[in-house]
Amino acid sequence: MTEIVGFSAGTLTTLCWTPQAVKILRSRDAKSISLVTQIAFVVGCSLWLVYGILLQSISIIVFNVITILLNLLIIGLKLRYDPPSVP
Repeated sequence: MTEIVGFSAGTLTTLCWTPQAVKILRSRDAKSISLVTQIAFVVGCSLWLVYGILLQSISIIVFNVITILLNLLIIGLKLRYDPPSVP
C-alpha cells in the first residue's frame, strides 16, 4: 500500500513538469523561468533521490530520477533560450 501511494504521488508531481518543458520547447521562450529556483529544485530532488536509495523505496527513486531529468531539460532550455547576461 505504501508504494501505491508513492507511485501515485510520484506520477502526479512528475507529470506537472511536462507541460512546462513542452511549453518552453514550443515557444522557445524561457524568460519566465527562474534559473536559481530550478537549480535549487534539482538539488532538492537529488537529496530526495539519496533518501529514496537509503530507504530502498522504488517509487521515490524512480520519480525523482525522472523529475531530475525533466528539470535538467528545463534548465538546459533556459540556458539556451534565455542565457544569463554578462555585464
